[in-house]
Amino acid sequence: MGGRGLTRTMVIWVPDWPVTAAAVATGRSPDDPIVVLEKGKVLATSAAARAEGVRRGQRARDAQSRCPELVVLKYDPVIDARAFDPVIACLEAITPGVQVIRPGMCALKARGPARFYGSEERAAEKLLDRLETFDVPGSRVGIADGPFAAEQAARASSARTRVQVVPPGGSPEFLAPLSVDLLEQPELTDLLRRLGLRSLGAFAGLSATEVLTRFGPSGAFAHRLASGSDDRPVTGREVPPELTRTLDFEPSVDRVDQVAFAVRAIADELIVRLTELGLVCTTLRVEVGTESGRIHEREWLHPRWFTAADVVDRVRWQLQGSGTATSELTSPVVRIRLIPDQADPVGAHVDGLWGGGPDERIHRALSRVQSMLGHGAVVSVVIGGGRGFAERQTLIPWGDPPVPARPPDQPWPGSITGPSAEPGPGSGSITGTGAKRWPVPAPTTIFPEPIPAKVFAADGTQVSVSARGELSGEPAAFSLLSAGGAGVQVADSNKLHPITAWAGPWLSTERWWDPATESRQARFQFQTADTRAWLFTLHRTTWQAQATYD
Repeated sequence: MGGRGLTRTMVIWVPDWPVTAAAVATGRSPDDPIVVLEKGKVLATSAAARAEGVRRGQRARDAQSRCPELVVLKYDPVIDARAFDPVIACLEAITPGVQVIRPGMCALKARGPARFYGSEERAAEKLLDRLETFDVPGSRVGIADGPFAAEQAARASSARTRVQVVPPGGSPEFLAPLSVDLLEQPELTDLLRRLGLRSLGAFAGLSATEVLTRFGPSGAFAHRLASGSDDRPVTGREVPPELTRTLDFEPSVDRVDQVAFAVRAIADELIVRLTELGLVCTTLRVEVGTESGRIHEREWLHPRWFTAADVVDRVRWQLQGSGTATSELTSPVVRIRLIPDQADPVGAHVDGLWGGGPDERIHRALSRVQSMLGHGAVVSVVIGGGRGFAERQTLIPWGDPPVPARPPDQPWPGSITGPSAEPGPGSGSITGTGAKRWPVPAPTTIFPEPIPAKVFAADGTQVSVSARGELSGEPAAFSLLSAGGAGVQVADSNKLHPITAWAGPWLSTERWWDPATESRQARFQFQTADTRAWLFTLHRTTWQAQATYD
């Protein structure tokens, strides 16, 4: 035990871990100038990038201006955590009770390893040697009273002095000169700086009662950390049951049907093991190792849960569509790994007392068609972001995560959703409102390909729209130039269709700063004598029918 009854804690820190994980995932060397971005800002940098002046918190353009050859990678927390799991398993092989603080940093109680290896320093050196043999170089260790002080000790170590030990009871003195920014509470630390309390020691000098009264529970917790009184326990992670199944091919196999046939055995083993544990797999990751040394991995999501036949189908689809195989693999397969990334209790997926679960008949029918025609042959529509109806829909293969191509939560000025805001200029408006945003309801039929058309005024001239939204004449009729490609049932595609009511225009200008991709459109709603309503757009001088309101 440490000072004042606090637990002696050992924190192992792998510097620049997000860079290492992202570099390995993309086949790059961590020694290259690399940055990992999160929300447009630099989250982590490699040593080579820091040597060029790249710092954490910079924007991507600022970082690239300092290092033109900089490699920019996107932060993926799933990859980050997944890559750190083998490191934790490596440490658990020589000492139990490892707690993951975050990917790249873990903690354990120092008492057990110190007694086994003779001292805290020797135990730390043993752990570092273990990581070196596991090809995780440059790790650091900090030892102090409590996880917070031990973490700061690890960060205070250097490449030459990789183990930093704070003596028992010495955490307050060690923490005193450090910045309050280490508390990772931006609102609190900003207020403390304005009050003139810039160090942990100055903050720790305040009365604990006054801190609780002024800053609340979160402030009181930060005050305990700054005082070196971090009494949080170190709890080792609960090791999950081993569910991964691996199949090695000796010799390697170069045909998809041979691989799929062999995978059936380990697929059965995986499903039986999950059943014994009362679990079902809803997310499966398949890793395919080839003779060329590359590993092709993909995550599969199931609308219900995986059976052994479903697992075999996913392996076959991945081999046929991963770019490494068509009917025959261009590089023979040497290993298949099946990893259930998400295994849920079977009770969370059964039907309720009165039903309500997924329709088993629909699922089986669609999965059967998908197994015969291929992974991308059965799709469902996911609504995403955009302005037009066609660009808002994303076709997702059955069973894949329903992630749209464009984020729907971003602002999309001029989008089709939502009620309109003010009366529109059209005479005889269909909805009675319109202008700034699209009126409701939405169209019921969206054409896969827009239909070229012409819109005429009463005097026979084609209608145009100025940059101010002014019409050259009121729309009186339109004609469709071609209807075959869109499957629209029109008696005569070249016939004039009188317009009995109309609304618009709704103007939309996109990417005006880029002449190559700039798009300016005016949108209209037309109603014809047969009570059918149409959605039209005018791009420069080209009219197109986009959808109908059946």
